[in-house]
Amino acid sequence: MRPTGRWRPVAIVGPTASGKSDTALEVARRLAARDGGPRAELVSVDSMAVYQGMDIGTDKPSAVVRHEVRYHLLDLVPASEEFSVAQFQLAATDALAGIHDRGAVPVLVGGTGLHLRAVVDALDLPGRFPDVAAGLEASLDEAARAGTVHDALAELHAMLARLDPVAARRIETGNRRRLVRALEVTLGAGRPFSSYGPGLERYPPSPVALVGLAPDGADLERRIEARVTAHLEAGLVSEVRRLLDAPGGLSRTARQAVGYREVLDHLEAGRPLDDAVDAIVRRTRTLAKRQWAWFRRDPRIVWVERRAAVDAVIEAVSSA
Repeated sequence: MRPTGRWRPVAIVGPTASGKSDTALEVARRLAARDGGPRAELVSVDSMAVYQGMDIGTDKPSAVVRHEVRYHLLDLVPASEEFSVAQFQLAATDALAGIHDRGAVPVLVGGTGLHLRAVVDALDLPGRFPDVAAGLEASLDEAARAGTVHDALAELHAMLARLDPVAARRIETGNRRRLVRALEVTLGAGRPFSSYGPGLERYPPSPVALVGLAPDGADLERRIEARVTAHLEAGLVSEVRRLLDAPGGLSRTARQAVGYREVLDHLEAGRPLDDAVDAIVRRTRTLAKRQWAWFRRDPRIVWVERRAAVDAVIEAVSSA
C-alpha cells in the first residue's frame, strides 16, 4: 500500500460501538467538500461484514450512504461460505490497488484487529487444508455424540502442545475453533501454526496512518446497549431467520458473529429472547474489551477522543 500523490492512507480503529463508521463517513464527506482535496473511498475491516445478508448486526451502511460514498469489502460472499483472513487480505489488496489507480485515498475502518494487521503489515498468512480440518471436526463431532467432547478437545490440545508448544500456550483447551485451525495448519503445512505469528509481535513502520478512537467506558456501555436495541428494532431476529432458511444456512464462521449466535440460540434452541438480548449486550462488551486490549498494544496508533477524530483523520490523510 502506498500514498496517493500527497495523500496518505489512514485506518480508523477502536472497539466496537466507539463511532468508527460515523467518523469515516464524515471524513469522506468533508474531504469531498474541500477544494483540491482527495476523494475518499472507505474500506471495511470487519470479518463479518463480508457476508451477504448479514446487514443489521454488522451495521452495514445503507444503500443511500453507499451511493454517496464508495465502500469496499462488503457483501463479498454468501453467509453459507467460509472466508479466511488470507482471502480477506487478497480482496483488500485488490481494492486498495483500484483506489490508488483512481487517485482516491483509502480510509480503512473497522475493529477486526487481525484482518487490519494482515492488510497494513502484509502478514504472512497460513493457507487452508480442508481435508485436515474436516477430519478433526469429524472426530470432535463423534466425541460430542458420545458425550466425551471435553476429553477429545483435551487430547487435541495435548497434540498441539507436542507439535507447537507456543500455539498451545496461546489457545485455551475449550476453544474448538482456534484449536482446530492451529492443528489444521500445523498438520497440513508441516509448519507450526505459531511460526506465522511473529509478525504480530512486531510493529514496523507503516505507510498507513493509524488513528484510534479512545473508548470512554461509561459512554461506550451506553452506546453498546443503544446499538443492540437499534438492531432488534431494525429486525435482527427476522434477518437471522432469513439467513437460517436460505440455501446452505450460515457457515460455521458466520454463526459465531456477535448478535447472530445469540439469536440463533433463540431460534434453534428456544432460548428466551430476553435472555438472548442480554447475552448479546454482554458479549459485545467482552468484544469491545478484547479489541481495546488488541489495539492498545500497537504503538503506531494515535489515540484521540471521538469528538476530535474527524479532524485527526483528515490531518493524517494530509501527512504524506
